[in-house]
Amino acid sequence: MKYVVVTGGVVSGLGKGVTASSIGLLLKSCGLRVTSIKIDPYLNMDAGTMSPFEHGEVFVLDDGGEVDLDLGNYERFLDVTLTRENNITSGKIYQAVLENERRGDYLGKTVQIVPHLTDVIQDRIQSVAKVPVDGTPNPPDVCVIELGGVVGDIESMPFIEALRQLQFYVGAENFCHIHVSLVPVLGVVGEQASMHCFSKTKPAQQSVREVRAFGLVPHLLVCRSAQKLEDYTKEKLSQFCDVLTSDILNIYDVSNIWHVPLILRDQEAHYAVLSRLNLRSICIVLLPAEPCVEEWSAMARSCENVTVPVRIAVVGKYTGLADSYLSVLKGLQHACIACSRRLLVDWVASSSLEDAKLHDMAEEYESAWSMLKDADGILIPGGFGARGVQGMILAAKYARENNVPFLGLCLGMQVAVIEFSRSVLNLENANSTEFDPATPYPCVVFMPEVSDTHKGGTMRLGSRATLIQTPHCITAKLYQKETHIYERHRHRYEVNPQMVEALEGAGLCFVARDETGRRMEIMELPSHPFYVGVQFHPEFKSRPGKPSPLFIGSKILFARKIISVQLMVLRLGWVQVLYRPLRDK
Repeated sequence: MKYVVVTGGVVSGLGKGVTASSIGLLLKSCGLRVTSIKIDPYLNMDAGTMSPFEHGEVFVLDDGGEVDLDLGNYERFLDVTLTRENNITSGKIYQAVLENERRGDYLGKTVQIVPHLTDVIQDRIQSVAKVPVDGTPNPPDVCVIELGGVVGDIESMPFIEALRQLQFYVGAENFCHIHVSLVPVLGVVGEQASMHCFSKTKPAQQSVREVRAFGLVPHLLVCRSAQKLEDYTKEKLSQFCDVLTSDILNIYDVSNIWHVPLILRDQEAHYAVLSRLNLRSICIVLLPAEPCVEEWSAMARSCENVTVPVRIAVVGKYTGLADSYLSVLKGLQHACIACSRRLLVDWVASSSLEDAKLHDMAEEYESAWSMLKDADGILIPGGFGARGVQGMILAAKYARENNVPFLGLCLGMQVAVIEFSRSVLNLENANSTEFDPATPYPCVVFMPEVSDTHKGGTMRLGSRATLIQTPHCITAKLYQKETHIYERHRHRYEVNPQMVEALEGAGLCFVARDETGRRMEIMELPSHPFYVGVQFHPEFKSRPGKPSPLFIGSKILFARKIISVQLMVLRLGWVQVLYRPLRDK
């Protein structure tokens, strides 16, 4: 097993996850099987109980693991299916050590960070690295490990020490350390920037000095900067960081992250990693000499060339941080690439759609409604809590009454059901018991089989079967499935099965359910051009080149209508050709 370890310095949020994903993509494109591990030093067991405002979205895996959003990047870049074990946290490690101690595994010894905690970390890394993630029974060739946070954080110390020990245990030819650091560019901004800007290398020097002090020597140095670095800057870094100039890579700001693997390829990052891992000679003989990234390159270029815009209003409660809906944004981008459209996203804070007099925010109210009315489509993503739900209900009502394409995900579907109950069934106080436990018309209810006291890992999670009840519904046509589909779930509340008959009697259709038949999985409104709600999260399985069918749904249906019209016109044209001689006579 070969290990590529990615660490970061100076500041967090430099893009270590994208860097790790890009390195993995290049290695996979060279013909290697690649897996990934994300180490998060926080004491949480997983990301499931974290606020999206603080940590970004919670990414859900097939096995129900609630993990860091970087694992979403790994799955999208590498097109693999990871497990909850691919996200290692301090909480998991400390729990394992304490369980070992309670069982008496340490035979009465004093349990310490070194060697007991660091041994568990190394064992966990090596066992997870061997698990196949590409759908084949073959173990991976390379494991890319990202250490979250910044070198020097107190909580990171045990992991750095474990990685230091691991490099000696597995051997120098099986271990490559990539350090990502910031190189700020100071000076004039504008046309004269290149003449008056200066790259400051001191933060990167200090970062490398610190990680070397812990016993991890960087083999490659990745410099994040706003602009492309000059050669003399790399030479200076090489001199003070003891890294070859050819092994200093620069990732500068680009229009989208799909350019990052191409930037690294152009700097021959894959050759540097393969050489360090003693794989270059093998790859030259047995595998492609160059990474096969033509499709990826075409996708990155297409993002720049499309000019026809499509404007989507995402109505949510965490819109202040785009990472809170990262997978939704990626799903929309994947769909736009497939449809040759330029994506324009308007982030609409759902609370801003509510009565301006109640919140004393007239300006935000006008702006939010203006964005909603200008949108080509409205999407309501998942979420928890009552804040902003009334604004989501108003957005669903606007989409339904004005024939605007609508997609509701998880909470978005529940909101659409509440709105339909209030507006069509005239149940004025209809609500979810999550928001109003005393509602006389509970449209959405708590799932009975999960805990109402423990929050972590107690929801309906992971990949579940959705059985299609109406084979000719819109969703079945989009998925091209007549019986069932598998998508990832993350929710505690569901549509009340006791209200389904009344809702369907008023025109709402629940076209798919779970295996028991009691849980409503997909909702459609046949009288509307495209009004779909799903209880699952299709965004988690969307991939570049393999967009979620629901995200490109309205485009596919529209294209089919265009094709049918063209065929009809073509037939009429032949009729005219056949009829013209008779008419002339």
